[in-house]
Amino acid sequence: MPDIDLIVREIAEEMRARPDRGDVATYIPELARVDPAGFALAVVDVDGHVAVGGDADVAFSIQSISKVFTLTLALGKAGNRLWERVGREPSGSPFNSIVQLENERGIPRNPFINAGAIAVTDVILSGHQPKEALGEILRFMRFLADDPTISMDDAVAASEQRTGFRNRALANYMKAFGVLENPVDYTLGVYFHHCAIAMSCRQLALAGRFLAHGGRNPATGHSVVSPERARRINAIMMTCGHYDGSGEFAYRVGLPGKSGVGGGILAIAPRKASIAVWSPGLDASGNSHLGRIALERLTQRLGWSVFG
Repeated sequence: MPDIDLIVREIAEEMRARPDRGDVATYIPELARVDPAGFALAVVDVDGHVAVGGDADVAFSIQSISKVFTLTLALGKAGNRLWERVGREPSGSPFNSIVQLENERGIPRNPFINAGAIAVTDVILSGHQPKEALGEILRFMRFLADDPTISMDDAVAASEQRTGFRNRALANYMKAFGVLENPVDYTLGVYFHHCAIAMSCRQLALAGRFLAHGGRNPATGHSVVSPERARRINAIMMTCGHYDGSGEFAYRVGLPGKSGVGGGILAIAPRKASIAVWSPGLDASGNSHLGRIALERLTQRLGWSVFG
């Protein structure tokens, strides 16, 4: 059996020494301040063992990784009716593109691009006040990670609200087609805040366990979603989780994954492990440059690709 603890530490040390770190996101001012030298990797296996390397307990803004968890919540509320408001196909376009939305009459291509995640957030908000919806999302994250300390970074959320002009355009366009039911400002307020949840790699890997184990938390035996729903969420992560870099990620890493412009990636090795990596520097598609390389190293050494 491979020594996962040793492999994780060795990969973390290798990534720390690399000079090619990508560029931090600058369009959100708070993210532009993050030190690009940070790196962390955490792996939680089926027995609950956590292997960590680097800054695994340093919290970072999970950004679009939160969309995995809001999708899970929205499916719990709306079931398959959710797919009347958002598609399941790869976008092949930047995560904040408005061109595709215009061509498809306000229906976002998938729940992981910004427009799709805003539509998903609107489903969670329906029937609630914004603070209630935010509380539900945060409680869900704390429950999954079994960690009551997880919180939202209000400075990052405020920074996104000040500069989120493209997201406002997307939301208003969808509102014009009746895709959003709630006031645009309410939906966007919830969206900006759940993207500003701050978590460490250790917490994020723990939160993702249910997707690695057929919808069940192996530590408690509690079922979060059905096995079928877990498989389908993983499928969307595989095809759409890295925007227009999703094909490259599948080719290089071979696991379902979801990235965020805060530099994090959540990856799922079905029936084996939940994995979180963080390196703030991004590639041209807005995905963590060293995070993807580290996951490629990990899957090569452990043989964890879903493609055999």
